[in-house]
Amino acid sequence: MTSPGVLPRLAVVFDFGSASPMGILASARNLAEVVFLCDRALPHVRRHYDDLRALAPVCDITGASDEEILNRPECAGLTGIVTFSESRLNRTAALAERRGLPFLSVPTAAALTDKYTQRRVLAEAGVQHTPCRLVRDPGELGPALDAAGLPAVLKPRSGSASARTCTVHDIDEAHRRLRAFTDPASGGAPAEFVVEQMLHGDPAAAGAGWADYVSVESITSNGEIRHIEVTGKFPLAAPLRETGYVVPGTLSEAWRAQVLALTTAALTALGVRHGVTHTEVKLTPDGPRIIEINGRLGGYVADLVRRARGFDLVRAALTVALGRPYEPPRAVYRRHAFQYFLTPPMDAVALRRLDGVDRLGEVPGIQSVEVLAQPGTALDWRHGTLAYVGIVHGSAPDHRGVRRLVDLAGSMLHIEYEHRSDPDESHPM
Repeated sequence: MTSPGVLPRLAVVFDFGSASPMGILASARNLAEVVFLCDRALPHVRRHYDDLRALAPVCDITGASDEEILNRPECAGLTGIVTFSESRLNRTAALAERRGLPFLSVPTAAALTDKYTQRRVLAEAGVQHTPCRLVRDPGELGPALDAAGLPAVLKPRSGSASARTCTVHDIDEAHRRLRAFTDPASGGAPAEFVVEQMLHGDPAAAGAGWADYVSVESITSNGEIRHIEVTGKFPLAAPLRETGYVVPGTLSEAWRAQVLALTTAALTALGVRHGVTHTEVKLTPDGPRIIEINGRLGGYVADLVRRARGFDLVRAALTVALGRPYEPPRAVYRRHAFQYFLTPPMDAVALRRLDGVDRLGEVPGIQSVEVLAQPGTALDWRHGTLAYVGIVHGSAPDHRGVRRLVDLAGSMLHIEYEHRSDPDESHPM
């Protein structure tokens, strides 16, 4: 029990994720005292460790067991725990269970980070059956493709940002892709994969020029599910890489109602009782279908929701992590906010040139152009969405204005790449 006038202590298990340390601390102001739990064996944590220590209390959990972590002085009197990192969900759930703190249960966190288990749970609950097979070695590809049908989607059993994810159209292509994804000699890494049915979208569902899928950002507290936002998307880049988001999205009320009902059913089936979720939904001719559900805040979504409607989704996540009931305010949009990713083609191996950034930044409605790669930077489509070279941040009064700004970005930015000479995309990079 927190004493009057004393902020509750909230642990944030830190790693690469959907909220920055500065953003977390800003959102926690007058709400909670944040202590970051940091495992320096993780590369991202190691790079930011000294900066974190200068910002806030830090608990070094490197090599420590869950019991040892919770016995550290920095973790005394914890009221809540949360993570914004996909890779830390299971560890956070285990720590929460030991201390009896509100978070995803251990089985729920496991299902949200395991695409094969997630498909099985949704099927068993009668929410959605999507043919999905586990692939541990190349010999299992044939039976998996027979079960899923062609074309199919090949992706890691656990992962995020569409890394090492693609469509496959025949057994030979599937073998090439799996070899490129798993062979260290070609820049891959061993992992278990799944092959699942490819969901075909309805191009008219979200309107011309927009993707045939959306994401739903939800907050759940004590089993009460509150859907905060339905995020619209720009069309995918090959093979399955995201190219940006817009808030609000473009769905009709009828589509929106179906999407939210399906999301509620899926979260309930997976046992989500506390926390923030990011649910990707395909808009098919037969209605909405779950692509996958993530047990954390969606990447970049908090910035879009804040700019579009002044709502702090990170603070909402911290609030429910403290076990407090949550009722979001009514959505009132003051602008249409977007992020557009500068996505290289699949055959790009390096950035050669990126010009026009300053000029584009002067256009009304463009807040900033974030450059993430310099000339000479190596590129690899297997890194998924995060293989972009930059992000255009902007806003407009309506969706037509958003499209105009994105088109302007395409015409004003001059980007050149070095391309692979070998037409086989599985060639070592």
